[in-house]
Amino acid sequence: MSSLNRRTFLASAAGAGMLPFLRVLPASAQTRDTLVTVFGQTINSLDLHRVGTNRASYQVAINCYDRLVGFGAKQLPTGEMSYDYDVIVPELAESWIVSADGLTITFKLKPNATFWDGSKVTAEDVKWSLDRAVLAGGFPTTQMAAGGFFRADQFEVVDEETINVKLDYPSKLALPNLAVPVPFIINSKVAKANATDTDPWAMEYLHTNPAGSGAYKVARWDQGQQLVYERNDNWIGGDLPAIQRVIVREVPSAATRRALVERGDVQISFDIPDRDASELAEKLTVHSTPVENCIHALCLNSKFAPFQDADVRKAVAYATPYEAIFEAAAYGRGAKLWGGEAEITDTAWPRAFPYSTNLELAREHMAKSGFADGFDVTLSISLDLVSWMEPAALLIQEAMKEIGINVIVDRIPGANWRTVALVDKTLDMHLENFGGWLNTPCYYFFWAYQKDRLFNSSAYDNPVVHDLTEQTLHMPMDDPEYAGLIKQMFEIVIEDLPRIPLYQPALNVAMNGADGYEFWFHRQLDVRPLTGAGG
Repeated sequence: MSSLNRRTFLASAAGAGMLPFLRVLPASAQTRDTLVTVFGQTINSLDLHRVGTNRASYQVAINCYDRLVGFGAKQLPTGEMSYDYDVIVPELAESWIVSADGLTITFKLKPNATFWDGSKVTAEDVKWSLDRAVLAGGFPTTQMAAGGFFRADQFEVVDEETINVKLDYPSKLALPNLAVPVPFIINSKVAKANATDTDPWAMEYLHTNPAGSGAYKVARWDQGQQLVYERNDNWIGGDLPAIQRVIVREVPSAATRRALVERGDVQISFDIPDRDASELAEKLTVHSTPVENCIHALCLNSKFAPFQDADVRKAVAYATPYEAIFEAAAYGRGAKLWGGEAEITDTAWPRAFPYSTNLELAREHMAKSGFADGFDVTLSISLDLVSWMEPAALLIQEAMKEIGINVIVDRIPGANWRTVALVDKTLDMHLENFGGWLNTPCYYFFWAYQKDRLFNSSAYDNPVVHDLTEQTLHMPMDDPEYAGLIKQMFEIVIEDLPRIPLYQPALNVAMNGADGYEFWFHRQLDVRPLTGAGG
């Protein structure tokens, strides 16, 4: 999907009343040193490592903390800017050396790196932070494991400015995994001062009080309303940001967010619905970038008896109205993931599965199944994601009637979705949109197709796929065996169909009075490169 032409949008006629929204913004929001951005989700913690921290909150780890390293930036063929998975750049590390056997990475820290309180960033702070990431449990610990990091003894302080990171085996994901949001570096002196015997990692304190060295500090957090970033003028992790203050406002109504950015009352509306992106493109700058390693999918829970029947799963795949969903839910934005070739000749991911809407084939599979007379099933969607999930669910509901499946659509509050869909895995049929942070197919399989992984919401359990994922996860992609093993994984999940790909989504961002936007795999707004219009 190409970047859309930027056009000047003239504000509505003078004399129109200010939207009530603006009454709660600081007066400084109207200055040239401040950008205001809106989005529809809720930040529920300032600590990514805390159990239950939601995706919207990951932005704090990105903007307020540094990692040892980060990803570079590149210009896409469309002209848009994006992170560059193939380029690792320094943040807190000044340099690093990988040993000849690939088992040790030695990092030298920047000698002038300081935390917000002025204290020096030391190798002890790095070790404490990485120890926390691997030992805290839950999502952070699993993410660290994807890069080969499992234990505290893998992080060894050499001196105040040097730390060794040791691996049990070489891994292509080790260095990139240190650049994702999870392994952020915390001021351990502050954290330890606020830790307790029952909370040794200071989870309660850091939940509301970040302690980092990053480009921005949190000046104010009104939970459920807004987060205010204030620039750290002593930041040495990269180029000093142009904007002094960034206000992130939580506005649940998509219509309100659209009105605010159209009028120029805010400069950025982040993660806007595809429909709004399509319609606003003639008025504003709209960035629309397909999300790497991300799939919007219809998921069939293996705990639900009918979906244990392979013919039922194939019947659902052939009955799914892909084209109608792509137009109604995505407005044609992103990439199609149906109607692919049956023969697998490459390791591209996401890839189009070899299923298309074919009611005749769907009925044939239902007739062969153990549920030829049909059945009832609940299709669950998240109220946080209704802009695409609701139209998709209603189209699926209508289509399944044609093969005797009675679908009841259940709308679940966004605050509960992660628990029921991902943790408990109790939803029989549901829509999901997992995107892998590290851009390899084996990494996607690690999270979405391995038993008990968080994003395996279908509770899929195939020992062969599990073993193939373990085998390929750390294998170099140019290993002669890699492509063949990946193709085997593809073949199995295309046949098993725990997840039926619908389309690869695009991340849409509307801008009116701001520049400098960069797309990131984590689908959160990196405020560091932002500038005012023309900046």
